[in-house]
Amino acid sequence: MIRRRAAALTAALALAPVLSACGPEEVVPESSDDIVLWLVGADTGDDLRSFLVETFEERNPGATLTIEQKEWPTLVEDLEASLGDPAATPDVVELGNTQAPTFTGDGAFREISPELYEELGGDDLLQSFVEAGSVDGTVYALPYYFGSRYVFYRKDVWEAAGAEVPKTLDEFGETVKALRDGNQAGFAMGGQDWRNGISWVFAHGGELAVKEGGAWVSTLSDPDTVAGLEAWQDIYQNASYLPATEVDVAYWDFLNDGVGGGEPAAATIMAPSWARWSIGDLVRDENNEEVRDGMADTDRFGIFALPGVDGGVAPVFAGGSNMAVSALTRNADLSEDLLRIVYSDDYQTMLAESGLGPANTEFTELMAGDKFGRTLVATAEASKLTPPAPGWADIESRGIYEELFKEIARGGSVPALAEKYDGIMTPMLDGDVEDE
Repeated sequence: MIRRRAAALTAALALAPVLSACGPEEVVPESSDDIVLWLVGADTGDDLRSFLVETFEERNPGATLTIEQKEWPTLVEDLEASLGDPAATPDVVELGNTQAPTFTGDGAFREISPELYEELGGDDLLQSFVEAGSVDGTVYALPYYFGSRYVFYRKDVWEAAGAEVPKTLDEFGETVKALRDGNQAGFAMGGQDWRNGISWVFAHGGELAVKEGGAWVSTLSDPDTVAGLEAWQDIYQNASYLPATEVDVAYWDFLNDGVGGGEPAAATIMAPSWARWSIGDLVRDENNEEVRDGMADTDRFGIFALPGVDGGVAPVFAGGSNMAVSALTRNADLSEDLLRIVYSDDYQTMLAESGLGPANTEFTELMAGDKFGRTLVATAEASKLTPPAPGWADIESRGIYEELFKEIARGGSVPALAEKYDGIMTPMLDGDVEDE
């Protein structure tokens, strides 16, 4: 999913010395029948959490499961501080799919045995996320749920302007540029929002980094990558009015505020699938709390998949999470039994019904009942992940892509910036650059 990382030391630097000093021969965590699960943010709803706790404790009489909620901006720091400490480590953790390669590469997680992997879903599990949580063919972190990005738009505004849903990426760009008018952005996107922006790179056939001769190399200077970045630069400068310093703000507010009413607004945004529940009219839920109605007014709100260069669906950046057992878990058997619950048919069904893409792809068909689920599946099938390089979490935590996109948003020469940032990032990708 779309994640804002903490400005922290890379886990590759922080965890390696700690875990090597706390190997299984030196430290044996005290066994406990009480295990702790870290979930991040509020995407895992109350019903899902209650199911995990109640089912776990029914299956394991006398044992307890405690769920602790962490937040994305500080997750890397929390993981660094806790995973190497037998007294502080959670037993099972959720972490972002782009963070998984760094932590798996540093021995932070317990191996998922081949037998357990098959029991939990095997090859039916979302394989791109399995790869993000694996090292040399050994699985350490499994997919938890996936999301994908697509376009949310003010259908009424598009229709009033005579605009139709575009069939190609160029048509999309021309449409949203034409829809910019006064306080209305044709397409609201912050200048530093690389997680949305790299979809243009992928759509043009570009890559962020590749492995050559056993080492990772940044490939921003590749002509296809440059073409994608230049296309994004054109749309940002001519369709959005958000500052070049904005990263990933609550874009849905721009749709909800109304268009043409004097408030900052937008005709179009791009966001993860779960943004639906932040869009629409305010209503009261069963607890009498104000919530959005999930775009119930289909005359005002609509969605579509970002189109590709030659039509079809563009390969947008995928979002989602992985789940892993700490290498220093206090009870490996109970931690693995919690995984059995997470990957059970019942829980995978609940994920799909709540709008989160289930880890087991056998259950994605449950999302085909409405346009939101169908669009999520279509965009996720075409989506791509960031490179599974050991140093990627370091690049994210230092905000290097934010700086790159900010310079592009301000009108910098894309080929020159690509060359500059290739030089910065290539030495970092293998995770062996010391912190300054």
